[in-house]
Amino acid sequence: MYHNRSVQLSTDYYQLSMGNVYISDDKKDDIAVFDLFIRKNPFKGGYTVCAGLEQVISYLTNIHFTEEDIELLKKHHPEFSEEFLEYLRNFKFTGELYAIPEGTIVFPQEPILRVKAPLIQAQIIETTLLTIVNHQTLIATKASRIVQAAGGDPVLEFGLRRAHGTEAGLYGARAAIIGGCAGSSNVESEYLVDMPSKGTMSHSFILSYDDEYEAFEKFSEHNPDNLTLLVDTYNTLESGMPNAIKLFTKLKGENKLPKIYGIRLDSGDLAYLSKECRKMLDKAGLQEAVISASSDLDEYLVRDLKLQGAKISLWGIGTKLITAYDQPALGAVYKMSQIEHNGQVMNKLKISNDPGKITNPAYKKVARIYDKASNKALADLIMLDDEIIDETQPLTIFHPVYTWKKTVLTNYRLKDLLVPIIIDGKLVYDKPCVKEIQSHLKDELNTMWTAITRFTNPHEYHIDLSQKLWTLKNDLLNA
Repeated sequence: MYHNRSVQLSTDYYQLSMGNVYISDDKKDDIAVFDLFIRKNPFKGGYTVCAGLEQVISYLTNIHFTEEDIELLKKHHPEFSEEFLEYLRNFKFTGELYAIPEGTIVFPQEPILRVKAPLIQAQIIETTLLTIVNHQTLIATKASRIVQAAGGDPVLEFGLRRAHGTEAGLYGARAAIIGGCAGSSNVESEYLVDMPSKGTMSHSFILSYDDEYEAFEKFSEHNPDNLTLLVDTYNTLESGMPNAIKLFTKLKGENKLPKIYGIRLDSGDLAYLSKECRKMLDKAGLQEAVISASSDLDEYLVRDLKLQGAKISLWGIGTKLITAYDQPALGAVYKMSQIEHNGQVMNKLKISNDPGKITNPAYKKVARIYDKASNKALADLIMLDDEIIDETQPLTIFHPVYTWKKTVLTNYRLKDLLVPIIIDGKLVYDKPCVKEIQSHLKDELNTMWTAITRFTNPHEYHIDLSQKLWTLKNDLLNA
């Protein structure tokens, strides 16, 4: 039976089971603080691009349970009490959300989202927040790496048909544009990104005509401003290119050749073929023709093709971008750091034999430290929310595990990364458009040293704890 999606039920069953206990055990009024963060950068890289905040906002400001939802959950009686189901009937998010804005470069351990809300609310929303942020952050980071490899050439996202469902394709397209892509083939993405979708033609279109030239000519008649011809259906250099050049030359003579036109390569030795195609186009006086390429590309193949001198100036990236092919999951987590019960505030942390999985307690903020002279980011500092750093005084930062590794900073400035998004359940944030987020990422990348953004063996960016937070954490560990 078809059912319209109920995002409020797009959660793990145990979130509702725990919520039921909180109601029954009179814990619904406890106030909890949760941090959503990553434990390591994806793709063995040195940085991560956060994304998904707009969808988080939409979810939190609209979440409610319908009578249809309640009827569905009644099937789990007696586990779900009538009191719990009645609570869900009136459910809404009344807490606060602080977040690092989309398009900001983030690093492991620092809160991307900080939620403070009644415990039951903060618990029920966990899974959905994670799936939104995990997915879009992963794709935005992959896109950023591919765009970086393209070295200024436009990159288009072409992955819908290989995405893990249409929803993943839609929000993946949005994340790809945040990461720097110039557009997407996904028409539905126009609702989210306010940019026209883009595309060319398929092999089946060419095969549907008696010959290749006729297909090219018919396409040009009906798409006069979208003239990118797929030239590898039969034989790229002996058929596709001669037919494309014949049509371009004809249109040029009729003064009908659009300002932007060109060819697409989708198979074969792209380095060799692009060079040969460029020679043929230039010889025909078609120097302005764009050569685009697709064919299972990623940042490594794009980089290698550019190193080989490929004459490609537009890149269509599908499968390996929209599926984050070499790392299909980000692994962000959502951990409690503080709880207030009957007026008593208690800081919390998760203990593990793996030092990297020991969480940071308390109600925290994150500041990025910049060198004033170069405007490059030096380190991030996680600290208690009420801490104030005097930027006129030297600042000593240290590795939170190898504490003897210390640096004293002098000519620096600080920027708080977490900003208020929702307060008392109400939106207080002016949401930027996707183009503004994309521009913000460009600015962010300019503040990063190239050692951080390189693909292979990137330098580890420093994420340190303030002395107060480090002391609190160790006191809890030793208690």
